[in-house]
Amino acid sequence: MVAPPSYDIGDPDPEPTDPEPAEAVPTGLGDRLRAARLANGFKLDEAARLTRLSVAYLSRLEHERRQPSLPALLTLARVYNTTVSELLGEDAAATEPVVRARAAEPVEAHGWTYWRVGSPRRGMQALRVRVPAGRADGPGRVHPGEEWLYVQSGQLRLTLDGATHLLAPGDVAHFDSGLAHRMESADAYLPVEFLMVHAAPALVAFSPCLPAHI
Repeated sequence: MVAPPSYDIGDPDPEPTDPEPAEAVPTGLGDRLRAARLANGFKLDEAARLTRLSVAYLSRLEHERRQPSLPALLTLARVYNTTVSELLGEDAAATEPVVRARAAEPVEAHGWTYWRVGSPRRGMQALRVRVPAGRADGPGRVHPGEEWLYVQSGQLRLTLDGATHLLAPGDVAHFDSGLAHRMESADAYLPVEFLMVHAAPALVAFSPCLPAHI
C-alpha cells in the first residue's frame, strides 16, 4: 500500500527556505503539542501519518519554530483527542461558562489572528478570527464536521464547493466542512473579522483535514 502524502496544512511550502526567527518567544504551544502527542503514544512519524502533516513540520511546531494554521490545529486536536482551546493553553479544568475579553490572548499564524471564545472539552470549537486584506493563496480546506460563520466587520469572500459568496457584516454561513472551502477578505485594503464555530462529527471515523484545490 502506498503511504499517504504529507501535507503542511495551511502552508503551501512545507519546506521553507527562509531563515527561522533568531529569537522566537516561547508560548508553550510546542510543549502542549508534544505532551498531547506523547499522551496518545504517538511517535512523530505516527502522528505525521495520521495527520498527513510532514514529520519536519510537526517537529518545527513542537520546537515553536513555526506556528500552525487553524486547519492544522483542528486536525491536531482531533488526532490527539483534545481541543484547540487546550492546545492553545486554556485551562482544561475550567468550568466557568463565561470567557472574558481580557483573558483572550490572540494567536497569529500565517497572517491570520484568532482568539479562543469557547471553553475546552466541548463538542464545538468557537473562535474569533481576523483575516488580513487581500486574496488568499493556496488550496481550500476539507475536514469532517460543520462550520458556522458570522461576519462582524469587513467583507468576507467564502469560496465553497467552487461557488463564491460575498458576506457583509451580520451575514451568516453554515456549511458542511467536508466541502472544499476558503475564506479571505473581499477588500484589498481592509481585513475581515468573523466568529467561527467548528463542530466535529460525533460518530465518524477520523479523516484528517486535507487540502483540496478549488
